[in-house]
Amino acid sequence: MNTETIVHPRLHHLGLTTSNLDALVAWYRKVLGMGIVHRTNAAAGGKDVPAINAAWVTNDEANHRLAFVQLPGLNVDPDRTQHHRIQHVAFEYRTLDDLLGTYTRLKGLGIEPVLCTDGGSQTAFYYEDPDRNSVELNVDNYGDCWTSSEHMRTSAEFAKNPMGTFVDPDKMIVARNAGALPYELHRRAWTGEFAPSTPYDPRVLL
Repeated sequence: MNTETIVHPRLHHLGLTTSNLDALVAWYRKVLGMGIVHRTNAAAGGKDVPAINAAWVTNDEANHRLAFVQLPGLNVDPDRTQHHRIQHVAFEYRTLDDLLGTYTRLKGLGIEPVLCTDGGSQTAFYYEDPDRNSVELNVDNYGDCWTSSEHMRTSAEFAKNPMGTFVDPDKMIVARNAGALPYELHRRAWTGEFAPSTPYDPRVLL
């Protein structure tokens, strides 16, 4: 048993409260392929403890990646930028094609990102779930976690502008379909070629 050094556990799951469990479960199923592992409205503990309506969902081999607990009467907080909270949660795709293909699929379902950026080390599209939680879908631009980590540590561009350059996914898709390679798209994004016609407001992520 190791009692002297720090053991590095992996992040396993995130828990969210909601006032509309069905809507949240449906959204994460459509967006991320999250399936229900278990759902309950059983009592949470000892005698006289009220029942909870909850669901545990996953999209991989883990027993769950997200846990949702429904609490009646919750409302979207209009002053959320003034309160401590988790600012966003992120999910990584293996390839840029997976990210762009997901963007196209979700757009067909009426689900569109609120902000899209090439941040240097990664390309990221930010969405809002039904409770306005910020959900980032991204891909590593280097395809190598060690190289992208080095970029974040040493890049003068990243130090100056960690948000990166805004991109229009539809313009990226046109270039990709014309034969541009993923890393070429990254380089071209930083020339402003894929800039959206209307700039995003980064405050949407706050």
